[in-house]
Amino acid sequence: MRKIHKTILIFCLLPASYLIIDVAVSSLGPSKSKQKLKYRTSFGRCPARAAGNMTMKMIKNFESFGSLKKLKQQILEENLQQKHFLSSYRIKYDPLKKFLNLKFQCPVPLMKVQIFKKDGMDSYDAILVDNSELYDPTYEELLRNEKKLAHDLPYLALPIESINSGIRQKITNLFKKMSEDFAKKLSEIIYSDEKELTIILSINGKPSSVFMGHDEWKVKLDKLHKIVNYMELKKKMPVVINLTNTKKVVVKFNNKF
Repeated sequence: MRKIHKTILIFCLLPASYLIIDVAVSSLGPSKSKQKLKYRTSFGRCPARAAGNMTMKMIKNFESFGSLKKLKQQILEENLQQKHFLSSYRIKYDPLKKFLNLKFQCPVPLMKVQIFKKDGMDSYDAILVDNSELYDPTYEELLRNEKKLAHDLPYLALPIESINSGIRQKITNLFKKMSEDFAKKLSEIIYSDEKELTIILSINGKPSSVFMGHDEWKVKLDKLHKIVNYMELKKKMPVVINLTNTKKVVVKFNNKF
């Protein structure tokens, strides 16, 4: 009668979000041989909780079937990449060393998103990440709980009709073009039903509305950087900056702050 294999899991946490798991498999069959399998996982920027759960599913599958093909099938069939917030993954196996390497990567959260209908009576929330995808708000919570996200995220308001229009990618590219110092001043971006973009800045705790119009946002953003830098040097508070026409910029500001 065939004997049951015994499996012992030994966990050891390493720096840089690495997890090594040694699996000793003792066979009581005719060969009486003993194998030692090793697994290593790199979590990258991923929440350890989500990446750890993903790791356990992959290991369990590999122990059962010993097949990379079945691992990748499982990821696709169970939609595990999205469920565990992965932007990419890499799985390799060295049969000579009995070594399975799983490398996960997750995106950087950029903005909190509120997606609304025309009547404004119904909306839902998401997180815009650096590959322009929308993630469940749970992603932000996991990162904050693990202290992997310390700063506040600005807001983005989008009409539901624009979700699949490519506007997310344009706004993501615009955000990435902002300097780090300027991005800290960003409070909100609003994309209207009329396809116009408005940026709300917070400078010394005071709001400033920037009307960007329908197009040429990257060109207008360069102008906006210069305007804001100039106003800060002059210690003026821009209340409204109208950039709808790149040839005629209108700035309204308050007294010194």
